[in-house]
Amino acid sequence: MSPSFSIKVYKQYFNFASSHFMIFENGTREPLHGHNYRVQIKGEAPELAGDMVFDFLDIKPIVREVCDSLDHKLLIPKDNKFLKIYTEKKNYVIETPDESYFSIPMSDTLLLPILNTSAERIAMYISEEIRKKVLSKFQYSFTSLEVEVEETPGQSAVFLHREQL
Repeated sequence: MSPSFSIKVYKQYFNFASSHFMIFENGTREPLHGHNYRVQIKGEAPELAGDMVFDFLDIKPIVREVCDSLDHKLLIPKDNKFLKIYTEKKNYVIETPDESYFSIPMSDTLLLPILNTSAERIAMYISEEIRKKVLSKFQYSFTSLEVEVEETPGQSAVFLHREQL
């Protein structure tokens, strides 16, 4: 393994309060509930540009923007095979295998391109959003980006994306 540099960023405002429910492999679901999530990231690069991996002043607003987009939303995994999701007027209607039926305003809901709303999948989603925004705005890509999502103190999940070299 070759040497590399990394930055780790955690700010008090890297957080979001959201509700969700998990759908399990047998099609059952847990009750609708919420968390006060916290996020931290670690970005890695093999070399320094301007004596930095990436400027803290540039990455902090990006992470905050991604967190803010999730704040006060019901997170729904639109790629989950067990959910039926359709629109009715200004609402998303979500049907689950246990015949639960949710009708929720679109403005209060975020359909995520993930299979489930586990902390692991949410970390993956956040990682992809950060990577897209950094690449779009700065034409930069970390050699690896690690995103940790904490659901509650002492309980977190990590997603690590490594670029193919």
